[in-house]
Amino acid sequence: MAAPLALHLEFGGGAELLFDGVKNHHVTLPGQSDPWDMKQLLAWIRGNMLKERPELFIQGDTVRPGILVLINDADWELMGELEYQLQDQDNVVFISTLHGDKCLTQELKGAVGERSPDPRGRQ
Repeated sequence: MAAPLALHLEFGGGAELLFDGVKNHHVTLPGQSDPWDMKQLLAWIRGNMLKERPELFIQGDTVRPGILVLINDADWELMGELEYQLQDQDNVVFISTLHGDKCLTQELKGAVGERSPDPRGRQ
């Protein structure tokens, strides 16, 4: 049986709102016969950490499109995505890229609608 794993999980870009607004979590995954992988971690997060609207974070057995995942500062696509076997003290970051884009889009729409004419005559 594998020993328990201590991980640092970080949620940003609005994803933290699904976790009671808490960005940083230090978690210990229980020991089990097979090594922990990202697919199992996502199932564990869904069952133990997600506070609301899991469909905004999880789609099927993976993260929803628009969630950037970094494992020890590397894109998880380079690490094997769902098959990556977690190691003790790994740092896993989840960043919602959609949240930031929506906010930026709303700010830009508001700015364009309220923009005063350019003093140099440009529109």
